[in-house]
Amino acid sequence: MTHDLASIRAILAQVADPEIPVVSIVDLGIVREVGVGHVAVTPTYSGCPATHVIEADIRKALDAGGYQDVRIETRLSPPWTTEWITLEGRNKLKAYGIAPPDRRTYASCPQCGSDNTEELSRFGSTPCKALWRCRQCLEPFDRFKCH
Repeated sequence: MTHDLASIRAILAQVADPEIPVVSIVDLGIVREVGVGHVAVTPTYSGCPATHVIEADIRKALDAGGYQDVRIETRLSPPWTTEWITLEGRNKLKAYGIAPPDRRTYASCPQCGSDNTEELSRFGSTPCKALWRCRQCLEPFDRFKCH
């Protein structure tokens, strides 16, 4: 079978992250390479509980698109970094109510935009997020941890 790499990329762009369904695995930068006969992915961290679900979702999407012979490779090196999240992915996170990662010591509230926020816990709804609260609108929100 001929592998149309653009078609495979388009299929992968439709695979939602199981923990944050408004962003795709492409938006999050999990897809590292699309090549002839293979797709390489890097989980957000090596112990990510969603890794197997993501791989199963990729397999299902590729199979449905006629790419049953494309293999999925997991690459742990280099490790995933929040810098791989696309601009579109960052915008989708913010619209969903999750502060996108950045290197600032404060987070902007994804609800009202205020920078008057505080971290409540380094541990949020998933291991890759921290729990924050806006002092302006008092809404809690997750913030992606930078790494």
